[in-house]
Amino acid sequence: MTATGNGHVMLRVRDLRKSFGDLEVLKGVDLEVVDRELVFIIGPSGSGKSTLLRCCNRLEEPTGGTIEVDGVDLLARDTDINAMRRRIGMVFQSFNLYPHMTARGNVTLALRKVLRKPRAEAEAIAGEALAKVGLADKRDAYPSELSGGQQQRVAIARALALEPKIMLFDEPTSALDPELVGGVLNVMRDMREAGMTMVVVSHEMQFARAAADRVVFMDEGVIVEQGPPEHIFAAPAHRRTREFVSEIQRH
Repeated sequence: MTATGNGHVMLRVRDLRKSFGDLEVLKGVDLEVVDRELVFIIGPSGSGKSTLLRCCNRLEEPTGGTIEVDGVDLLARDTDINAMRRRIGMVFQSFNLYPHMTARGNVTLALRKVLRKPRAEAEAIAGEALAKVGLADKRDAYPSELSGGQQQRVAIARALALEPKIMLFDEPTSALDPELVGGVLNVMRDMREAGMTMVVVSHEMQFARAAADRVVFMDEGVIVEQGPPEHIFAAPAHRRTREFVSEIQRH
């Protein structure tokens, strides 16, 4: 199932399976995400959401199935996975910044080491990326001088600087104090307005309601139900979705 419209399919997952020993975490997941779509994945802990995201850039190796990003088979032997990872931005719960580097240094590192860009060009790109996340004035600050929300925005800028085709967010706000969450969500909202294709695993349900094109509910390693936010949150068809939604609305 895709979103409405005839958009180019940016991510296509077919019959995706992942086991850790005897534990089957993904049990045949099918998902398509079209260009410029913002897809939110929700579900209880242990339902396979993060594993699905990590398989989509092969941080986890799938046990079975296929994954295509922008038409390229991610699991084919001849696919240059490092080149593909540059097209797949990933933002985690933890910011993974280098503490001895400034914000600009963290953003320019991959530009210089991976893309081999000259220092001046890398710094110009980093400056633009930091401006996009509202941190132009913090480019010379070290991570220890930044709030958690600012550090997460540097991590987003670092991913954006590589000009990815799609961005994957794995619980990007769960490590933040509540008052810092808004700044990160505003950046994600701006990215959506700019046309970035995004897949987000998160518990920020209000943001999902307001910003998502489609919400996917996962449970026990499968997609149970998916549809527009108003359908999933107000009139879910499946009993398990109804239980989950009523539980989260209580909190």
